[in-house]
Amino acid sequence: MGIFQAIKMSLSSIFSNKMRSFLTTLGIIIGVAAVIALVSIVDSVTEMITGTLKEMGTNTINIMITGKNTTKQVDVDKMIKFVNDNPELYDGIAPNLSGNITVKYQRENITTSLTGTTSTYREVNNAKIQEGRFLTDFDVDGKQKVAIIGTYIKNKLFGEEEAIGKQIKINGEIFDVIGLLEEKQGSVQSGADDTVIIPYTTASRLIKDANVRTYAIQGSDSNSSKDAKEKVSKFLKTELGTDDAFLVITQDEILAQVNTITGTLSTMLGGIAAISLIVGGIGIMNIMLVSVTERTREIGIRKAIGAKRRSILIQFLIESIILSLLGGILGIILGYSITQILGSILEVEAIVSTGVLVFSMVFSMIIGVFFGIYPANKASKLNPIDALRYE
Repeated sequence: MGIFQAIKMSLSSIFSNKMRSFLTTLGIIIGVAAVIALVSIVDSVTEMITGTLKEMGTNTINIMITGKNTTKQVDVDKMIKFVNDNPELYDGIAPNLSGNITVKYQRENITTSLTGTTSTYREVNNAKIQEGRFLTDFDVDGKQKVAIIGTYIKNKLFGEEEAIGKQIKINGEIFDVIGLLEEKQGSVQSGADDTVIIPYTTASRLIKDANVRTYAIQGSDSNSSKDAKEKVSKFLKTELGTDDAFLVITQDEILAQVNTITGTLSTMLGGIAAISLIVGGIGIMNIMLVSVTERTREIGIRKAIGAKRRSILIQFLIESIILSLLGGILGIILGYSITQILGSILEVEAIVSTGVLVFSMVFSMIIGVFFGIYPANKASKLNPIDALRYE
């Protein structure tokens, strides 16, 4: 019997029991869909996070002053002077005084994140202005009540209205909107576009916190980031008197940590989802054993008229593989749909990689072969005389 005839007979057997075949492949469908959806969503979130970090520049050094084991703080002017005194290692520094605020415009009222900083924030963090202008040294020195807003804030408060020149209330105080940041993450809530930037001198009074604990330093060269990190660490230790009072981490280190964590998470979730594929494979083996039992007389007749053991084995093995592949195809369609729905709910760009699709198809086919061998082998070994007597 030729391979095409075996495929034709297998398809005839599968479609003659449509409901049973569908229920048999359900485990494979769910398993493939789960693998695709979970791995793709993790990859999409990872891509969003790493994209944001890369936009800030890979030669950025982030400093967090925790104050642990010390009551000292580093003055902002001292930090700026240190960076300006080492132009061979650093291109700029931006203090970051952050907190949560309430922003109000007419009847609209939202809660968002605040960034208090200086004019250098734009270059250090690669922030781009879509409309208006950014902060100036005059704004910072004069503690001006001016604000740059993200596109999410603009859309929520102003809609189609022009935002530049309007006045908003931040924690009850009136601020002039002077700039609109360029959209980064689709204007989603809690993303890079959901923020308000004001002078740090104004922010310290607004949120009643005079101590700046976070800084972003732009290194002059990504190749010298190690030396730049070591030098600023020594400076902070001298100022604070201990290593425990601060944390210095480069953007490359953050990216590496993010990729490690999400990679482990993706593998773990994919492994958990793959278990359902194995369960689906057991279901296929079970139904193939039932099929062998139901078709015992058919196998006996075919063997009696000259069918070889190899032909019987190939037919049942192909039937098992086709069931798995059908489950894999339906699982890919379902998994892709679930990924798009979850991406829409989580407000991230859903990415389904070709690698995940290929892996899912290959793995489902392997499941079909592995769990189809025993039933196919059992069918091929049936004694034709005993098979013909079977009722």
